[in-house]
Amino acid sequence: MTEQQINVDAAEIAKFSALAHKWWDKTSEFKPLHEINPLRIGYIDEYAGINGKTILDVGCGGGILSEGLAERGASVTGIDLAEKSLKVAKMHLFESGLTVDYRCVPVEEHAEAQPESYDVVTCLEMLEHVPQPASVIAACARLVKPGGWVFFSTLNRNAKAYLLAVIGAEYVLNMLPRGTHDYGKFIKPSELGRMARLAGLETADVRGMHYNPLTQIYSLGGDTDVNYLMACRKPL
Repeated sequence: MTEQQINVDAAEIAKFSALAHKWWDKTSEFKPLHEINPLRIGYIDEYAGINGKTILDVGCGGGILSEGLAERGASVTGIDLAEKSLKVAKMHLFESGLTVDYRCVPVEEHAEAQPESYDVVTCLEMLEHVPQPASVIAACARLVKPGGWVFFSTLNRNAKAYLLAVIGAEYVLNMLPRGTHDYGKFIKPSELGRMARLAGLETADVRGMHYNPLTQIYSLGGDTDVNYLMACRKPL
């Protein structure tokens, strides 16, 4: 019985290891996520501090950000609705040796069950992929403790963002699979700020994320025309 169970687990590990290799292969279509991860983690650490904090990673996918936060000393929970991505994330923990609590649960449901449970909540590269981003933002606000931080990142909605994030990244440079983004779901910083304010959060900073196709280097700065990060705090 035990041997049979181990064999089943081994087959699952083998199956999802192939996907995990794709998620964690820095030359794959996930290359941009790997390259911006140090910038995202540095931004979070700048405002909230990571070491010793309880952090919820909403829309964690294959766990790239979750593992980065855990590596910095945080106690991390990652939630997502894509079971295959969560299995990939769990499999990769065997390789990294890190500890992350991955769960398949909607953020709204998690907020009902565990309100004000986290020091920090992150929701990066997710809002532009959901039908009702305001609902996600409100749930993130419920989940964070008073005085805690919530971080969002998404894509601005304008002609420049369409040309660079959709046409450039997906069709010209082939940095992302075609159809990754729906321009109609991009969110202006003013819209995200308003949704955060209605959820009871105060915006502390908005910072742009830039990509130089010549040097192939990402950086943070003041230009929020395409990708941007937003740091919000829940009042005490």
